Amino acid sequence: MSTRYWCESAWVDGAVAHGVLLSADDTGTLTAVETGIDAAPSDAEAVHGFVLPGGVNAHSHAFHRMLRGRTHGDGGTFWTWREVMYSVAAKLDPQSYETVARAVFAEMLAGGYTSVGEFHYVHHAQDGTPYGADRPRGDAADPVAEADEHTERPRGDASDANDDDERRAHAMERALARAAASAGIRIRLLDTCYLTGAIDSELSAEQARFGDGTIDGYMDRHTDLIDTFSDEFPVKAPGESFVHVGAAIHSIRAVPAANLPRFAELSGPVHVHLSEQPAENDASQAAYGASPTEVLARSGVVDDRLSAVHATHLSEEDIAILGGPRSTIVMCPCTEADLADGIGPARELADAGAVISLGSDQHVVLDALRETQGLEAGERLRSGQRGRFSPAELITALTEGGARSLDLPVGALEVGKACDFLALRTDSMRTMGSLDEQIILTASSSDVHLTVSGGQVRVRDGVHTELGEIAELYSRAFAVLEMEG
Repeated sequence: MSTRYWCESAWVDGAVAHGVLLSADDTGTLTAVETGIDAAPSDAEAVHGFVLPGGVNAHSHAFHRMLRGRTHGDGGTFWTWREVMYSVAAKLDPQSYETVARAVFAEMLAGGYTSVGEFHYVHHAQDGTPYGADRPRGDAADPVAEADEHTERPRGDASDANDDDERRAHAMERALARAAASAGIRIRLLDTCYLTGAIDSELSAEQARFGDGTIDGYMDRHTDLIDTFSDEFPVKAPGESFVHVGAAIHSIRAVPAANLPRFAELSGPVHVHLSEQPAENDASQAAYGASPTEVLARSGVVDDRLSAVHATHLSEEDIAILGGPRSTIVMCPCTEADLADGIGPARELADAGAVISLGSDQHVVLDALRETQGLEAGERLRSGQRGRFSPAELITALTEGGARSLDLPVGALEVGKACDFLALRTDSMRTMGSLDEQIILTASSSDVHLTVSGGQVRVRDGVHTELGEIAELYSRAFAVLEMEG
């Protein structure tokens, strides 16, 4: 069996093509990409507007979405925002996190993303005890028992993982994987190492559930997670492989420099928060006499597998270090603006050889177009020049750049890659009159009328084809966390 879509116009081989026929096999992998087909064959769904390869969200913290519109009342700083974030993290258990993540991943699909890099650090129970460790049934410290007693969940809700599952190792990671698979978004679960609260400081009480004690503790858990997921979520053909594992260093604040070389031992993507705040740079200079980028370089982890997230406050030397091996930079323009982080030197990084990709981080919005536009808008504001990134470069950042960051078989409409794409209206009040690929600078998530992953329609006209109205998913998510929605 095969699935076919005829696209009025689409982004193929770095240019706009017309009359594009996409054919996918029963695994959701593209088997043919034909151009110049005048009309839709009888066995193909006609897709009007402009089709792009599925957007790749290279940096996400799913539960941060629950803070949207709740942290602006008194202004504050990144550091006060972080305290509010910790309060939400403290509420999560495997059942509630699956409910939250399923809503977030559904919204991502509606916003034009078909793949996500989930930078995940909420590993353990609220008291820091690893899931799977022996715990008496009904123990007061047992968050599962407390959730069962105090939280009402809809009967038959897919988030109702059974108690046995919640008592197994990697319960939070399993919850995220199930949420992604049920929504139909491709995930690279970036298993994050988080050992210290700041340089030379113990984890705080709020951070206890993030940590593994030592670098060996992290490496052992990470290896077991890979083994577990290879059994439960085996990698198959490109179109049907939805769950993958990667590694992440939370930051040089959270992983001592002496431990960083261990990440060079790993295969696959490694991500890190880098120089998001000037305070991080100051702390690094005080402790190590070097910038965070230099600390990473000395540890041997700056290579073409590394994705540096934010990379906002960099020196010229830092830029050269990251550009030399063609590391990937994950810019998160909407979050960086929301938290007043600053505007990173994206153009200079790209010119130095780094690959630019995009992420939504705390999900101020889940809108692949707005995030992409934010990259160019930031560059114009900091430079006083237009056209810092061409429309083609912006599309590449959203698609191929993210695919490289997460090492996923996506990012282009080509044979052998997953049949993942989004379709934009070209006749809306926002996009009417846009010339070809310049629509990347005019469209918004409101113009995404179709999202396909693995050859299957996941969202049509803002409604998830299997999960239903996304607002209803959020209603459940706020309810299970006992937060007013």
